[in-house]
Amino acid sequence: MTANLIPPSPTREEYAEQYAAALAANGDETIFDRAEPIGLFVDWLGDATRTEPNDPNAMTLSTVDASGAPDARIVLLKDIDARGFTFYSNRESAKGLDLAVHPRAALLFHWKSLRRQVRVRGAVEPVTAEEADVYFASRARESRIGAWASDQSRPLDSRAALEAAVVRETARMEGGEVPRPERWTGWRVVPESVEFWRDRPFRLHDRLRFDRDGGGWTKTRLWP
Repeated sequence: MTANLIPPSPTREEYAEQYAAALAANGDETIFDRAEPIGLFVDWLGDATRTEPNDPNAMTLSTVDASGAPDARIVLLKDIDARGFTFYSNRESAKGLDLAVHPRAALLFHWKSLRRQVRVRGAVEPVTAEEADVYFASRARESRIGAWASDQSRPLDSRAALEAAVVRETARMEGGEVPRPERWTGWRVVPESVEFWRDRPFRLHDRLRFDRDGGGWTKTRLWP
């Protein structure tokens, strides 16, 4: 029934005509000379920043709830350094409750313009209050007010109820700073494995996985 909605596998001619530039960019073998994943990720994020139409820092965040059921949603990466991958949200949201029970997560970055993706798995730790304060203060005032107005992930009667909550909080904050709500914070995924994937012709893709080994990393090339 949906066959006409699913694109067929590209032919040799379609690879040559439509994907030549992206596939050529993915043919650089120096990727396999890298000794650690964070620098390589930053390079790829830089490429995505130049080519993606929006939100190059968007990532799928996968968690597990108290019953063991998995869940996933798109969030935005807000910092990356040697410690890990940082994002922010409401600790009372579905993701926040999941992480309180099972502080582990998986991330997936998919950059369609580059025909690349990166998978990350690891333990999750909360950021410090100071880190959360600094990032919260950098947000637009309207976004900060929204963090106070929204009971994230809870049932909402109507859009009008949300807009009324925003009006209420806007009036309450009138003339003053908008502090960070205690329930609003951040988490850092401390990577234990990072896998880089890039599209190559005829599904013969390149895969390179880094696994944490003490204070360093081991790397393994994987079959596609």
